[in-house]
Amino acid sequence: MSYGILGVEVQLPRCRLGHCFSPRHSSSGWVLKTKTYFSRNSPVLLLGKCYHFKYEDEHKMLTARSGCAIEDRVIAGNVDEFRKDFISRIWLTYREEFPPIEGSALSTDCGWGCTLRTGQMLLAQGLVLHFLGRAWIWPDALNIENLDSESWTSHTVKKFAASFEASLSGERQLGTPALSLKETMEKYPNPHEVRDEVYHRKIISWFGDSPSALFGLHQLIECGRRSGKKAGDWYGPAVVAHILRKAVEEARHPDLQGITVYVAQDCTVYNSDVIDKQSASRPAGNADDKAVIILVPVRLGGERTNTDYLEFVKGVLSLEYCVGIIGGKPKQSYYFAGFQDDSLIYMDPHYCQSFVDVSIKDFPLETFHCPSPKKMSFRKMDPSCTIGFYCRNVQDFQRASEEITKMLKMSSKEKYPLFTFVHGHSKDYDFTSTVANEEDLFSQDDKRLKRFSTEEFVLL
Repeated sequence: MSYGILGVEVQLPRCRLGHCFSPRHSSSGWVLKTKTYFSRNSPVLLLGKCYHFKYEDEHKMLTARSGCAIEDRVIAGNVDEFRKDFISRIWLTYREEFPPIEGSALSTDCGWGCTLRTGQMLLAQGLVLHFLGRAWIWPDALNIENLDSESWTSHTVKKFAASFEASLSGERQLGTPALSLKETMEKYPNPHEVRDEVYHRKIISWFGDSPSALFGLHQLIECGRRSGKKAGDWYGPAVVAHILRKAVEEARHPDLQGITVYVAQDCTVYNSDVIDKQSASRPAGNADDKAVIILVPVRLGGERTNTDYLEFVKGVLSLEYCVGIIGGKPKQSYYFAGFQDDSLIYMDPHYCQSFVDVSIKDFPLETFHCPSPKKMSFRKMDPSCTIGFYCRNVQDFQRASEEITKMLKMSSKEKYPLFTFVHGHSKDYDFTSTVANEEDLFSQDDKRLKRFSTEEFVLL
């Protein structure tokens, strides 16, 4: 039997913003479905962390308040720990009213930018691991919503409904009061916590929706433009992987000189190429290896996802150095971060929120953290996706490559695994003879994806 940790279903007025919410259309209007149910009998994995929602006895079961959309009871146990961990992940969604993208009149990415947003979320998790570590939890995570079950299930949707109404009347939505950095420093005087909060804000600011933000939408589109992509175009998970690599390579911020990105070539990770990237161009006076985020574009089947890959995907999401999966289902891109049983847990970028100026001191953080997880059956997953891993140094990479290789062999029912780690450089395998320059990688990824379907990730 399943119990709902959170869940509501609200009916909203018919309006033109349906694509922002990925709604199901009905004869009486747009329906926003946000119910998510978790079983108390199965563990929940979130980017390598395991949570159990079992009761020790009946007294630990909390009865849902009247009027709340939870079925019978709120699950006790590790629910709050899971919620804090999930909410602490950085959430990047559609935005509107940001500075126009160069070369276009677009001031919103609603309807076309969701794969770029899921790519941002994956990169953000890699940066969180790099600067804060997997154990980091945002101290104010539960302050986004009240701790009582009623607000956890309904307040978020009320907020989105208010956004709908504001959009119809031409008014901007008033955000919830922000917790300023000064207030946080007073509340958490520990120097380590203050440092973590500074990096937390800094990471989010790198994804701001302005031309100056290092990994913001404007910069990612600029990286794609040099290879034939433009604002409003279709972006697949593999193309976004290369865009993220270029954005990180071109970032000149001193804090980012100790990290790089490697993208697998034709489902192959060339170990020597990765180590070369980790050893090259170290910051002056620093003999440490660079950290690396490894991105592996793969297909989990042909036209549909092959369920034989489920155990491998679950295995990957059980690793603490996994930074998630850029994927989704046909017509929608999601950021996959965990699973329970045969369902994937994800963050959804399909909420159109107002532009936040991250250059302002103490800018509000609430809209960059998702208050409610969503689940989706693995069977509904689009086969095209990009898997990400973070390795702090060469030793970590070597250990990860061995562990993932064993996992690939154990989970593969076919003769060939989903992807491989091989010794040596790509040039040793004459890869360079088939790719004239790195821009061709974009076009090759496009062709491979479009061979299967021109409708993959055609965004609402």
